[in-house]
Formats: sequence, structure tokens, C-alpha cells
Amino acid sequence: VQLQAYGGGSVQAGGSLRLSCATDEWTLNHYAVGWFRQAPGKEREGLACISIMEGITWYDDSVKGRFTISTDNGKNTVSLQMDRLNSEDTAVYYCAAHRSTVVWIDGGAGVNYWGKGTQVTVSS
Repeated sequence: VQLQAYGGGSVQAGGSLRLSCATDEWTLNHYAVGWFRQAPGKEREGLACISIMEGITWYDDSVKGRFTISTDNGKNTVSLQMDRLNSEDTAVYYCAAHRSTVVWIDGGAGVNYWGKGTQVTVSS
């Protein structure tokens, strides 16, 4: 399983960024794919994931209503549109794939596959 994350960068509070995770069709159809983040000194947290196999889209309460996860099946990509960003969103963001969506609730312990992290910095 290959996961290539891109996007991220720096933005002012209130702004938007879009992260994308490029993978392959087989992964999209057999794994839940989504995003975690880890800020300095904080535990890793699951943000959002989507599972075509299970027919589930899940968001953590901290991002619900601000972040939108979506798939572009033609490009085999899972994107995370992040709006109304604030300083607490500053973290390294990781794309991940796992057999089920449950792992996103558990903070990512035992995730099957990780992509490289990408930094998101929100300045106030």
C-alpha cells in the first residue's frame, strides 16, 4: 500500500488548506483511508476517514463542520479540505490506511499503513 500525502503549508487563522493523499484503487476499495495529526507535546489524534468498503465517513468532533474529507476515485485520492483553521490546528498531518475506521477513534494505534507527514502551520 502506497500513501503519498501532499498539500499543507502555512496559513493565517481563518484561512483554508487542502491536503491530499494519493493511493491506488485497490487500497481505496479495501481500506479506510484518512488523516491523523500530531501537534508538539500532544498525542496523535484521528481527524477524519472514509471507507468505501464500509460505507462510512467519520469526523472527530474537533473538526466536524470545518473539515471535509472526500475521495476522487478517478485520481485515487483522498482529500481533506480544512476551513476556518485556527492555531490549534497546527500540527504534522499524516495520511493513513487501515482495515477499519475504528482505529481513527483510538488515536491510530496499530494502523496498517502510514504516509509521510506534512506540516500545517496556522498563525494567529
